[in-house]
Amino acid sequence: MLQVEQIHTYYGDSHVLHGISLSVEKGSLAVLLGRNGMGKTTTIRSIIGFTAPRTGKIRFQGKEIQHLPSYKIAKLGIGLSPQGRGIFPNLTVKENLTVAARGSSADGWTLEKIYELFPRLRERSASMGGNLSGGEQQMLSIGRALMTNPDLLLLDEPSEGLSPIMVQEVMAIISRLKAEGLSMLMVEQNIAMAMGVADRVYILSKGQVVFAGTPNELRANDEVKSQYLGMNH
Repeated sequence: MLQVEQIHTYYGDSHVLHGISLSVEKGSLAVLLGRNGMGKTTTIRSIIGFTAPRTGKIRFQGKEIQHLPSYKIAKLGIGLSPQGRGIFPNLTVKENLTVAARGSSADGWTLEKIYELFPRLRERSASMGGNLSGGEQQMLSIGRALMTNPDLLLLDEPSEGLSPIMVQEVMAIISRLKAEGLSMLMVEQNIAMAMGVADRVYILSKGQVVFAGTPNELRANDEVKSQYLGMNH
């Protein structure tokens, strides 16, 4: 579904990503872990086209996309639920969802399907986006990304700032999407939660991939967990 090969990304003269390579198989969930400031969000920004890499290749369903503008990348079938959620505060829940609608395939995402997935959004459909709780905004952010009918969903810190109960609820939704066959790449700070849903884990440190493997392989590697994630067991 997605193949990132040796990308180097800069902010001005600042060299942030140093040869990042990763892949997302069709129907799988890959997770990017690592401490703050290690390049996880920049990797997402590179894939969606907000901050294009200077060198390296990004292939989506076999097509090179690293030089395309972000709106063209989105049209190809990559959806994004960004860090900070990016809700339109002065639009209602319904308007936030419908403004993103793309495609009309019979098995695609519709407003009704989003409301089935997130019953709370149906209850709040007439509420302004800026009046929602953090958890509701996160549901809306994911729902809005799904309304573009993506083949690949990018999730940047979906549990950030949420209560433990709401984290469990959002992760249950992500698990359900995975079970339905949606391919996903997720940046996450909640390590235990991320490893509970991931098929493949990548750890970033100083703009480089320092670990790539399955959750079980990471669980068995105490040295990597201690050095790069600050886990003592």
